[in-house]
Amino acid sequence: MSIIDVSGMTRRYGSGKNAYEAVKSLDLQIAEGELFGLLGTNGAGKTSTLEVIQGLSTPSAGSVRIMGMDPVADRRKVRPALGIMLQKGGLPQDLTAEESLRMWAGTCSDPLAVDEVLAKVDLSDRATTRVKFLSGGEQRRLDLACAIISRPRVLFLDEPTTGLDPESRRNTWRLIQELKDSGVTIMLTTHYLDEAESLCDRLAIMHKGNVVRSGTVDDVVADHPARIDFTVPGVALPQLPGVDIDVHGDTVTITTSSVQDTLTELLMWAREHRVTLHGLDARAASLETVFLSIADEFDQRISA
Repeated sequence: MSIIDVSGMTRRYGSGKNAYEAVKSLDLQIAEGELFGLLGTNGAGKTSTLEVIQGLSTPSAGSVRIMGMDPVADRRKVRPALGIMLQKGGLPQDLTAEESLRMWAGTCSDPLAVDEVLAKVDLSDRATTRVKFLSGGEQRRLDLACAIISRPRVLFLDEPTTGLDPESRRNTWRLIQELKDSGVTIMLTTHYLDEAESLCDRLAIMHKGNVVRSGTVDDVVADHPARIDFTVPGVALPQLPGVDIDVHGDTVTITTSSVQDTLTELLMWAREHRVTLHGLDARAASLETVFLSIADEFDQRISA
């Protein structure tokens, strides 16, 4: 069952000749308890999408439903069930971390204990520190604390680990996973592709306002070719079925849908002909290679 249902959603800014469509006829269905990632290059439309789904702005066309309700028209019913962590928080700089969280808890009907939430985001030892003296990473963790203190049923995290050190980032991943395991539905945006690979049940990649790939990480990566790179002196390369070979001087790049079979044939040929493949690097397709190829592919279409 979908807890978030987006159908034909368009977000347009301006009107007439100056109109700009940040999101174009978007369809998304997110199941209850799912952790869904929304990825994309800068300007892809991720933030505009989140703003409409959260009820912070109205769609120019199409519809959005959270728990079967319109997040704008039914805001009084929907908002208490949402936890929202924006890209940038706006907490008063002169309050301490604890005072800020207590203030935020005062807007919630059934908040978690402030001390408990500070511990979850590793800020217990910074509770009495004013917000303006917290590091950028600590302020992000305080933003996360504000998003989860209301016991949300649906949690929106807009680039939650930006500015965090590696240890804090891993701790935040663990907390996000714990929230998911407890049944919270999470919608996440991130520029860290390893974060998406580690956390997301499913994801969608946006570019220029459109979703261009979606599914599990395996689904998204499945049809993308692997790559083999090496340097070899000027010799006649073997005939390898079903691959593309690109040669620049002594540098060879092979793209293949079956890296294991192609690499096996290549190594057998090299051994038989006593050829050394310098700097041999074989990589299966990854979310990073798919992401970068999407950006390159669509940019080339636009410039063509």
